[in-house]
Amino acid sequence: MTAPVGREAIERLADAALERAGRSAAGVEVVVQHAAGGLTRFANSQIHQNVATADLSVGVRVVTGDGRVGVAGAHTDDPATVADTVDRALEIARVSPPDPEFPGLAPPAGHAEVPVDDATLGMSPGGRAAVVRGLLDEVPPDFEAAGAFSTDLSELGVFTTAGQRAYSAVTSVQLSAVVTGPSSSGYAEQGGRALTEIDPAAAGRVASAKARAGASPVELGPGSWPVVLEPAATGTLVQFLAYLGFGGRDHLEGRAFTAGRLGERVVDEQVTIADDALARETVGLPFDWEGTPKQRVVLVGEGVAVAVVHDRHTARRSGGASTGHGLPAPNPYGPLPVNPIMAPGDGGSVADLVAGLERGLLVTRLHYTNVVHPLETSITGMTRDGTFLVEDGRVVRAVCNLRFTQSILAALASVDAVSTETAYASELFFGGSRFPAVRLPAFEFTSSTTYG
Repeated sequence: MTAPVGREAIERLADAALERAGRSAAGVEVVVQHAAGGLTRFANSQIHQNVATADLSVGVRVVTGDGRVGVAGAHTDDPATVADTVDRALEIARVSPPDPEFPGLAPPAGHAEVPVDDATLGMSPGGRAAVVRGLLDEVPPDFEAAGAFSTDLSELGVFTTAGQRAYSAVTSVQLSAVVTGPSSSGYAEQGGRALTEIDPAAAGRVASAKARAGASPVELGPGSWPVVLEPAATGTLVQFLAYLGFGGRDHLEGRAFTAGRLGERVVDEQVTIADDALARETVGLPFDWEGTPKQRVVLVGEGVAVAVVHDRHTARRSGGASTGHGLPAPNPYGPLPVNPIMAPGDGGSVADLVAGLERGLLVTRLHYTNVVHPLETSITGMTRDGTFLVEDGRVVRAVCNLRFTQSILAALASVDAVSTETAYASELFFGGSRFPAVRLPAFEFTSSTTYG
């Protein structure tokens, strides 16, 4: 895999921009990002693609004396080109209206250190192939596997004329697989900051067992069903809830359910959700794209909506401080909690949760999820890769996939149990995190399919 660019080289690029802009702008922010990785894809139980990527980007945001802001970027390692990017940002600023709410650039502030895994940095295509082989060896000959294994490095530097000079790097790994048979499929996913988080043989066994158990599914009618959601399905609910309800701008503008409801109970008291980029359960950098150190923010504490996340803009509007959740400029979304985690409970394993289900469904994961009504936190999608009927605490048969339309808040308003064990899951643009399984008394399924 490509080696880190390193702090010294990133500072050289940033300083080229700061020096050029120092003569013509009231304030300058330079964001340098380096993303590098290796990706091995497989299908039909064979590797079909090995890809290596590396991208170095520089974003420059300038502020003029009368409060006009311009942003320009380049993909380069040439300091002269970076310096020229400042001129383009200034041209944009001069034709932009003043921003009376601009909060200023990030001042000097220290940040935590995050680990970089040398084994991940040193992973070769042959090494990734060996990991994939370890998974495929567990797939029965009458089934086929498809998926991907990636090893990635992210470096971020944020430098401002207000004095902030922040740099950090983080490694991450992710392995996912779908094992398919004639009438069923099974899924497994693993990930984290280091290769030690990956057990390919275990992933192969889990996905294969799911596919085997899901053979010959029967069609089941729609309706409200008690469910056990495995960690991947829980992760979908939690990550969409974080996106829909806990961004500072949506909250201030009344476009999130938390508007006017902080301090109220919104879900069951067994639910605690935080955004914490530095937690061992997730993968994140220690500061945001504005250079503000990231804070752990409890979004939901024992069922009560506690707080939303802020960048420098929304912090100024709310009269508070940034929580370190700014996204790259120009940012149409406002701040978002991109590293949400849910606290485990005392319910034991997934099997223990199933044992407590008299009659209902075991759901492996949710698929093709989309937002229906943001304020109601309603989402729609389908089950996938293992949906099972449970009777008297035992899985009795596989059922065809079901479409759901469900308010997340309504689903989590009453929780029977939260598992002690957790597993890694990812969704959309969020970084992967570990989530528990949950047992819920009701989940709304609107229709069924004719396949597993």
